[in-house]
Amino acid sequence: MSEEVLPKEVLYEEADGVALITLNRPERLNAWTGELGAQYFDALDRASASAEVRSIVVTGAGRGFCAGADMDMLQGIGAKGGIVGADGQDGPTPRAEERHDHALTIPKPVIAAINGACAGLGFVHAMMCDIRFAAEGAKFTTAFARRGLIAEHGVGYVLPRVIGPSNALDILMSGRVFLAEEAKELGLVSRVFPADEMLDAVMSYATDLGRYSSPWSMAQMKRQVWGQLDLGRDDGLAESNALMFESLRRDDFKEGVQSFLDRRDPNFEPVTGSAQ
Repeated sequence: MSEEVLPKEVLYEEADGVALITLNRPERLNAWTGELGAQYFDALDRASASAEVRSIVVTGAGRGFCAGADMDMLQGIGAKGGIVGADGQDGPTPRAEERHDHALTIPKPVIAAINGACAGLGFVHAMMCDIRFAAEGAKFTTAFARRGLIAEHGVGYVLPRVIGPSNALDILMSGRVFLAEEAKELGLVSRVFPADEMLDAVMSYATDLGRYSSPWSMAQMKRQVWGQLDLGRDDGLAESNALMFESLRRDDFKEGVQSFLDRRDPNFEPVTGSAQ
């Protein structure tokens, strides 16, 4: 597996059809800064544009996933009366601030491998991933209410659609800490693994997505699930029927059937593209 360090704060690797993006400030539990955010979004764009990448895994270096916004950054914003700097030093750059839903907008599955503390802005970015897995005992908190803030950067939209309004308001309003096991019960994460097995299990899952599933199909399913959340039933059905007719005419459908008959892995065409 080749590895490249994007200056300072994000690691990027590609192997076996999977891009592994690692938030890399382990001494601060990968606390979010403007620079880290810019590099993270660039890494997502890089993975999205790569014909070799069929799925993306996001995790944190060391003991945490992301402990939220860096406290030095928050103190700087508070000292300036809530003014967010444009240089990434006192807060997220305008570009980063506008793209906190970026993982939802690219045409490939983005999977969060939550290895430890997942708080605040880190919680937001976990929720912006399509699928979430966690290590046993990983700690979660929204924290916003305890900082005098609101449900930031779209999490107030996504969270109740994943776990329901009552559960969402519970963890938003209380800002309480809860563990991976409760997150699984809530439906916030799909599976919980022993800490020393979690990343390998997630990477294996992501590899299998690229090996067996059509990238075009996954891209359309991602767009259907997130895009149809606010559609009425009739509109959602009409859109799905149109996509179904399109899929029946595509080479991926022929390849999917033929590979099953031949008892071999399918050879689907890659999907590349920028954010939608």
